[in-house]
Amino acid sequence: MPLPLARRRPGAVGVALLALALGVGTSACGGGVARTGDAQRGKELFVQKCASCHTLADAGARGTVGPNLDDVFRVVRAQGFDESSIRDIVAGQIRYPVSNTPTGAPGMPANLVTGDDVEAVASYVASVAGKAPAGGGGGGITATEGKKIFAQAGCGSCHTLADAGSTGTVGPNLDQAKPSVALAIDRVTNGKGVMPSFKGQLSSEQIRAVAEYVASAAGK
Repeated sequence: MPLPLARRRPGAVGVALLALALGVGTSACGGGVARTGDAQRGKELFVQKCASCHTLADAGARGTVGPNLDDVFRVVRAQGFDESSIRDIVAGQIRYPVSNTPTGAPGMPANLVTGDDVEAVASYVASVAGKAPAGGGGGGITATEGKKIFAQAGCGSCHTLADAGSTGTVGPNLDQAKPSVALAIDRVTNGKGVMPSFKGQLSSEQIRAVAEYVASAAGK
């Protein structure tokens, strides 16, 4: 007797279809069964580590480097995949990131989160992706000090900046680039290439604060 759609689990074909929709290789989907994690902790980590690359309404994230998680998982839910299946897939992608994606987009960095944090992020994404956000969603980047904004906005997941303890490789190494305040303001405000615009997530005061922080800390 077949499982009800609400409890459907992905077989080999389902995993391949999910991988295609997400723009990753099927090897990234072989992470096994993920335990249920702390979704609230997962949201905090997602905002810090993932929001700069992915769109997810509940987190107020509008990144365009990686797949739009709401679009992908809205379709996946409609196909009958249950929340635990989505959690397993997300955890697999984090644990086994693909550097060369089928779409040519930059792959997810290795060790973005580790240990129990993997289950936390996977549980959070599985609980909200493709759903209307409760209370309007929003990642809540509330910091006013530049270094804290850099962390909350997830800049370290894409950029290397020694002062912030970040080693991201998707975007330029800021210690090497040493951008001016004006250039940093322009990039944070308007984006360029794979870098999204943050003007919808940060106030002009926050943008200046993070730009001044980067300009003063880079290369030191």
